[in-house]
Amino acid sequence: MSKLAIHGGPKIRSKPFPKHPIIGEDEKKQVMEVLDSGNISTFIASPGENFLGGKKIKEFEEKFSKKIGTKYGIAFNSASSALHAAIVAVGVQPGEEVIVPPYTFTSTATSSLMHNAIPVFCDVKKDIYCLDPVKLKDVLSPLSKAVVPVHLFGHACDMDDIMSFARKNNLRVIEDCAQSPGGEYKNKPLGTIGDCGIFSFQESKNMMTGEGGMLLTNDEEIANIARMVRNHGEMILESSKKRTYKSEFLGWGYRMTELEAALGVSQVSKLDYFNEQRIKLASYLANEINKIHGLHHTKYDFVKHVYYQFGFSYDEGKIGISRNVFCDALRAEGIPCSDGYVKPLYLNPLYLEKRAFAYKHYHGNVKYEKGICPVAESLYENEVILIPVCRPPATIGDMSDIVNAIHKIIENKSELTN
Repeated sequence: MSKLAIHGGPKIRSKPFPKHPIIGEDEKKQVMEVLDSGNISTFIASPGENFLGGKKIKEFEEKFSKKIGTKYGIAFNSASSALHAAIVAVGVQPGEEVIVPPYTFTSTATSSLMHNAIPVFCDVKKDIYCLDPVKLKDVLSPLSKAVVPVHLFGHACDMDDIMSFARKNNLRVIEDCAQSPGGEYKNKPLGTIGDCGIFSFQESKNMMTGEGGMLLTNDEEIANIARMVRNHGEMILESSKKRTYKSEFLGWGYRMTELEAALGVSQVSKLDYFNEQRIKLASYLANEINKIHGLHHTKYDFVKHVYYQFGFSYDEGKIGISRNVFCDALRAEGIPCSDGYVKPLYLNPLYLEKRAFAYKHYHGNVKYEKGICPVAESLYENEVILIPVCRPPATIGDMSDIVNAIHKIIENKSELTN
């Protein structure tokens, strides 16, 4: 008689995992303050006290930048918008190149194309899945202007080596912290090490505003340009006679609303608690999974990993069944998981066929083809498994169901090989 759920046996878990995100009374109170005030958007693109946003926008920017440890915080309607603004603000010019990992969310790379700059893909490390600083020299060119290290799944990149390479080669550094708010590298908050850091508050993230993002920096010029990109490219001019504004470059409507900022004001005070719970759940999972021959989770000792998702490496040769078959069986047991994260970005038609306008006036030698980042391709095709429910309000009991399901599949793998 079959024991595995994928073949009709009983599931390890039949009930859904606890819902996320967590919405409490304080979030509701903050939102009601905005609704009762009647000031929903507040931003204007002309002179006035709300040129830089309203009460909640400014409060959220101040609280979040103070929390992470920078002088300036600029709120956006998404982290993708903030990334676009960062490319502009650090001085990348159309036709120049930005080095990015291929194993990341799409906007890490498309933010360059939106400014008519060219993303160049650098391979990642096999253990932590983040950009490999050793490979940076292989993709450097005279057109290289910036690098975007992505602290993937909440684990920090090797920032000392990346910063050393960047400074040696006159590259600006934009930290993509979309999945790592509150994370640290050698006791330094992520987002404070490079020239600027980008954060996401989409509702699946460690703290959320539904949709939204923020650019953090200690560089006043970067902050000012980012504000202009966010608000239609406008800047305020002061004169003895009148207050006016002018446009110096192309900008967009990338402004966060007061409603989103209100959620952020509440959530930022809870970030430490949310991360502590993620770390507690992930530590349990890591301890149990690392006992299993063929599975392994890596966390560097000098990194504070904040576990946007819990990722681990899978060795088909040791387990005896393919990663994808294993994940199908795990999902059948009632455990949400994903096999491989995203396809390396350069394998999408946007890059393979160079469809973006930016390529029409590009004079470099970038190539996009299978094989240019073999580690990322192998992670995607065979090696990585992600558990998205390692987050509050889930409990250790919920995590034990994940471990039990993994053991069940391995103990009964003959059902999957016959």
